[in-house]
Amino acid sequence: MSLKSKGINAERELIHLFWQNGWTACRVAGSGSIKYPCPDIIAGNNVRKMAIECKVTKNIRQYFSKKQIGELIEFANRFGAEPWTAVKFNNVAWYFLTIEDLNKSGENYSTSIQNSKRKGFSFDELVNINKNIDE
Repeated sequence: MSLKSKGINAERELIHLFWQNGWTACRVAGSGSIKYPCPDIIAGNNVRKMAIECKVTKNIRQYFSKKQIGELIEFANRFGAEPWTAVKFNNVAWYFLTIEDLNKSGENYSTSIQNSKRKGFSFDELVNINKNIDE
């Protein structure tokens, strides 16, 4: 399976998780390959909107380029959404991190499994943040 196919399948997995939990979500066609900034996934409900840049890796560290993060922030600001990153490490569940929770590595950003577990949110925690707001 190609890296691109792995990423697409992982994004689809997230789409299903959002829908199964009462959220609306879709993959953005052409993310990373068109001249306009766009995230991999947009997701939301009646309270929150999120723009999400997704990565799947077999390594213990995942990098995001300055351009990817800059475009994520620009899209989120224009769309009125929260910018999030989502990382799925090999045989580990998804972790969601804000830009502030990523490590700045020179011109790029990164997160490790340890950092993601310490600062990130699991999928259930991410969608339950909203439930706490509604109560």
